[in-house]
Amino acid sequence: MKISVIGAGNVGATCADVVARGNYAEEVVLLDIKEGLAEGKALDIWQAAPINYYSTRVKGVTNDYSATAGSSVVVITSGIPRKPGMSRDDLIGTNANIVASVTRNVIEHSPNAIIIVVSNPLDVMTYCAYLTAKVDSRRVFGMAGILDTARYRAFLASEIGCSPKDIQAVLMGGHGDTMVPLPRYTTVSGIPVTELVAADRLNAIVERTKNGGGELVKLMGTSAWYAPGAAAAQMVESIVRNEQRIYPCCAWLQGEYGLTDIYLGAPVVLGKNGIEKIIELQLNEDEKALLNQSANAVKDVMSVLDGMNLPA
Repeated sequence: MKISVIGAGNVGATCADVVARGNYAEEVVLLDIKEGLAEGKALDIWQAAPINYYSTRVKGVTNDYSATAGSSVVVITSGIPRKPGMSRDDLIGTNANIVASVTRNVIEHSPNAIIIVVSNPLDVMTYCAYLTAKVDSRRVFGMAGILDTARYRAFLASEIGCSPKDIQAVLMGGHGDTMVPLPRYTTVSGIPVTELVAADRLNAIVERTKNGGGELVKLMGTSAWYAPGAAAAQMVESIVRNEQRIYPCCAWLQGEYGLTDIYLGAPVVLGKNGIEKIIELQLNEDEKALLNQSANAVKDVMSVLDGMNLPA
């Protein structure tokens, strides 16, 4: 079992490290265009194997996609990160060309691979990869909901004073300011969160979650990497182990939630074939309105990509 991670920046290297520690793959290949970067980070991760007690081989290469041949899962993290003052949408021009090029190389060498997109703006870059790959949409999807839900759960754990392991939550919509956290589907060891957190505090946490990425960019001057890398690795594990875990992911909707021809965050079942099923929740009118608002924002950026006329 080979897993490849394209892009050896902070997110990609973190993802490769977490996958290696999971010890469920024979090999992890880390690829980057910068000479020596992937090789160095892969060697560092491999040297941690005796300490963290795993056997997964980690290999780094510079722009050599032949090394990724036969990958079962490929995680695409390539692209420039956000800088202070930049929105995810500002990244579309540069990152669309990068993601399209990467996807073509991935499919050439691993035509049966499942592709997880992490590059921003997430929803539209997933759409870009899908258009380029020309494979079943169940095999091309994006990491966003797991990260956004993790931020939401972490904030709630701090507010309540409990373990984040006890919090279950669902979050939908685009990866950005229009995401839709769903307090009605949020529980703490089975207890509705509304019984533990006052309405004003819950609303404040929802708003903080929506701007969770931007908060970190302001603090660090660049995008987050520990949580995004770990979130992508969690998706890889569910696929490789065929765990059938239910996660919010950026999926190609074809009628679900009344939405068509759009990549948007929704709860799905992840297994050996990729997205095994898209789960349709019974949203109330307010939740539907928020989801439609988020979908419209994503479609606006998708239309920008459509207008770029990227090479096939």
